[in-house]
Amino acid sequence: MKIPQDKLIKGDASISLQNVTISYGDFDAVRNIYCDIPRGKVTALIGPSGCGKSTVLRAINRMNDLIPSCSLKGRILFEGTDLYHPTIDPVEVRRKIGMVFQQPNPFPKSIFENIAFGARINGYTGDMDELVEQSLRKAAVWDECKDKLNESGYSLSGGQQQRLCIARTIAIEPEVILMDEPCSALDPISTLKIEETMHELKKSYTIIIVTHNMQQALRVSDMTAFYNAEVLEGVSGGKVGYLVEFNETETIFSSPSQKLTQDYISGKFG
Repeated sequence: MKIPQDKLIKGDASISLQNVTISYGDFDAVRNIYCDIPRGKVTALIGPSGCGKSTVLRAINRMNDLIPSCSLKGRILFEGTDLYHPTIDPVEVRRKIGMVFQQPNPFPKSIFENIAFGARINGYTGDMDELVEQSLRKAAVWDECKDKLNESGYSLSGGQQQRLCIARTIAIEPEVILMDEPCSALDPISTLKIEETMHELKKSYTIIIVTHNMQQALRVSDMTAFYNAEVLEGVSGGKVGYLVEFNETETIFSSPSQKLTQDYISGKFG
């Protein structure tokens, strides 16, 4: 992606959401989001169910394009480039901005091919053995995989499969990694390993994570965005998400500027 010099983001923002509204048909899922996400840090998106956290996350690498009724107004800039400009290829967006989903989803292939496949179709021509090893090492799962690279990805435990999926994402050399509740289906030990992996990965990548776990947000993130939803009058069951507050994680959890944020993190609702 060529970045127009007159549209470069000032400061350390990797991704900038500028008055973003995301709709499904005539229904606004989230409305009027402004947020600059810094590079080289972990940003957590928190908030009650139905407030649009995952919708916002998927918009950042244009996964919502796969939903026919979904549309976006406003702009999402990645390193200064408008990701929704007509000239931008969404496949290229997803290579630059990788994603790890809630449920581990290895390919029905060997552990080696889980890593090599994406790199190969993206034109990688280097030493594939080295790429596979380095990707698995960065995802902290090499020691558990190195002696069975030809076995199915499904032979691994749930936590190992999730780290395999992180390694698969790393192998295509993204700049940003999105994680949609990556630990919700995992046991506490596997969750701890994923969190430790995130701390290492942020040295090389910008990471954005959706989580319902307040303690996890506090443990892993540098920045936290708190979303909430308000009920729409006259719409049965309808509600629209919005960003309440965005700040350093320590500030959000110790001295938030909004009472609504304090009520949420103290468990009064959600």
